[in-house]
Amino acid sequence: MPVIIEAAAWDDPDVRRLTTDQQTEVRARYGGKDEPGTHPSAADVAVVLLARGPDGTALGCGALRELGDGVAEVKRMYVVPAARGRGVSKAVLAALEDAARARGWTTLRLETGPLQPEAVGLYAGAGYRPIDAFGDYVGDPDAAGSLFFERLLAS
Repeated sequence: MPVIIEAAAWDDPDVRRLTTDQQTEVRARYGGKDEPGTHPSAADVAVVLLARGPDGTALGCGALRELGDGVAEVKRMYVVPAARGRGVSKAVLAALEDAARARGWTTLRLETGPLQPEAVGLYAGAGYRPIDAFGDYVGDPDAAGSLFFERLLAS
């Protein structure tokens, strides 16, 4: 599926709808539990990307939050159910990695969960390796069941 990746604002209506849908889906998978860690906001998200189909329909999104020392966290990766399995998530992730490299960031980290096997598969397939909890997730009881991944970006 041809996908157009474009920069967007955190408060863009399509981004807001997609991130809301992502959180609704995550809460449904985890019995209503809220996500661990600090929720992303317009104040701390440095990159927001939106994937659109050829007709302009918003298909997915992803964001990066800078953590310092050349490290950023992948946030709000989401693809609408109707577009899954068509390479949209791979395109968004690759574009996020390119955006990170353009900013001189060398490492991407992320948190996901065991009830999101498609996310785990995406990240493992893209070269992310399991790591221990990082940042605000360290010691967060809500993150006890979370999975953490990291990828060092080649320049």
